[in-house]
Amino acid sequence: MNIASFLLPKAEVAFLRDDMTLRQGLEKLRRSGFTAVPVVDVEDRYVGVISEGDFLWNIISHNNSLDAITMKSLEHMVIRDILQSGKVGAVCIDTAMEELLERAKHQNFVPVIDDRSVFIGIITRSDIIKYFCDRKN
Repeated sequence: MNIASFLLPKAEVAFLRDDMTLRQGLEKLRRSGFTAVPVVDVEDRYVGVISEGDFLWNIISHNNSLDAITMKSLEHMVIRDILQSGKVGAVCIDTAMEELLERAKHQNFVPVIDDRSVFIGIITRSDIIKYFCDRKN
């Protein structure tokens, strides 16, 4: 089975760039309505996934007092400073559906890259589950 038919292309996916400030990233994440999104570098290579929790815990750890946190203070760090690379691995377009299912046990979506590590989109956990449910019937 070719997973390309399940791919939600990058043009339709909310993602962040690793050189965005925390403020820019938080604002875009909030507008997206998602709790986690892929992160790419300036050359569109996949570098990881960032979540609300990543923002929260890093903001708190870099501020001695919660009262000191302002939107202005979030302009001094960029997303690559807080990103935990390797936390959510991407797959290639020729990955088997069984491998996608294994990945989807731990995350809501699976990032997909091409052979140059360029981010091309995601496959959602719900699409993976639907595939296996339809196969059973």
